[in-house]
Amino acid sequence: MNQKSRLFEIKRLKGLSALVTGASSGIGKAIAVAMGREGANVAVNYRSSKDKANEVVEEIKRHGVNALAVKADVSSPEQVQAMFDKVLDEFGTLDVLVGNSGIQKDGPFLEMSTKDWQIVLDVNLTGNYLCAQHAAREFKRRGVIPERSPSAGKIIFISSVHELIPWTDHCNYTASKGGLMMFMKSIAQELAHLKIRVNSIAPGAVKTSINEQVWSDPGKRKELLNLIPADRLGDPQDIATVAVWLASDESDYVHGTTIFADGGMTLYPGFAGG
Repeated sequence: MNQKSRLFEIKRLKGLSALVTGASSGIGKAIAVAMGREGANVAVNYRSSKDKANEVVEEIKRHGVNALAVKADVSSPEQVQAMFDKVLDEFGTLDVLVGNSGIQKDGPFLEMSTKDWQIVLDVNLTGNYLCAQHAAREFKRRGVIPERSPSAGKIIFISSVHELIPWTDHCNYTASKGGLMMFMKSIAQELAHLKIRVNSIAPGAVKTSINEQVWSDPGKRKELLNLIPADRLGDPQDIATVAVWLASDESDYVHGTTIFADGGMTLYPGFAGG
């Protein structure tokens, strides 16, 4: 049995319940399945891909845990409320929130519409605010149950290297991720005394369908790899592994930080030659 298999045998999230937003594909799907594999019951949030969400649910259930698909646009207060009502009714409580939902509406700043600016902020930033607030209220209500965890709950945001790295033609996206960084740190500071842990993961270039037009083109792929010292694209499982660790008690002393899972993209590779 290899090291990764041994980790999965430990069931680090056994008996916990998690909600992963934007979990019908890509990074969100990988995280949801990994948490189910580790013993958590998992709510798979989706906005429009019901069939894909149900496929993720069935994959999670094969690990002997409970799972359900729950539809919600995370930028809608009413839909987020209904989502949490359904999750709490199904699981009784919640231990882990993974805020993964995110969108891009790219374009030059001088030509960007207010609509494209606003929708990215609504989903990427306000959506995480709404979900985190509902989760934290449940964590506070229930409090710490020592036999479950020394923590009352964990909130994990999926951010981006672009909370740190500027990106031409993506000012709405970078603003949302930079804002998410300070939001995460501020509520981590505010909620720590309640034994609620809040952290972020910042992926770099991860091979998903959303950026297939880059990694499937040899020229564009080579250009992208020049920005990654590890000389490979990330896989959704690279992010899922970090998420499971942050959701587990192994990371109990980790508060208010962003873990960059980026193959070294934030190392300013343009300076590698001295």
